[in-house]
Amino acid sequence: MRIEKTRSSPPPPPFVSVNLTSEFTISFKNKDLFIIYSISTMGVPAANPVLIFTYGTLKQGFSNHVLLQDMMSTGDATFLGSYRTVHTLPLVCGPYRVPFLINLPGRGHRVSGELYAVSPAALAKMDELEGVSRGHYERLPIEIEMEMEDEKTVSVVEAYYAHRSYAEALWRRNGEEGYNCYTEKVARGYVKRKDRPQHLTFLDQIRLFVSSHCDSAKPHQPSCNH
Repeated sequence: MRIEKTRSSPPPPPFVSVNLTSEFTISFKNKDLFIIYSISTMGVPAANPVLIFTYGTLKQGFSNHVLLQDMMSTGDATFLGSYRTVHTLPLVCGPYRVPFLINLPGRGHRVSGELYAVSPAALAKMDELEGVSRGHYERLPIEIEMEMEDEKTVSVVEAYYAHRSYAEALWRRNGEEGYNCYTEKVARGYVKRKDRPQHLTFLDQIRLFVSSHCDSAKPHQPSCNH
């Protein structure tokens, strides 16, 4: 992937803009310095790509990554690198060790994950997987920066957060402690959807989980290795 750095004037907003001819442009903000990175579209969805930060089962090596693999094979998604949240946020496990990022900045840890550029068609599939229309998760902006990089730049992308209707209860259920990364160790005990009770909706499962009293979801704070 070819990256060219140019200064911009006046400062652009920190969002994605699209040039359908040969490249799309991501605007980053680094303190008081605004920079535009022009990224070649080789391997990147050409039509209105959306940048999605994944932190859980959509990551490489986890059960739902097959969806992204399928989308990458059709040119509807591409991996852009390993990133970390700029702000601390709670990352917790819910029923069946399902991961949830909670929109409570200032709590938890800086969370590690992966960044993908996806097409509108791929985004619709991800929204369906995450149950956005059913109140399971909600897709909201998030500030991230690339890991293992000397010059830190901040980008505003999107991520799937626990829905606000149960998010704070889920945080309390986890003893207000979270992880910095969803690792294989953290995911141990994860149950795929097809193996969960089919007579309960996912929201029912979440409600039962937050109303129970058990230490099984309490974090042990492993490190995240890439």
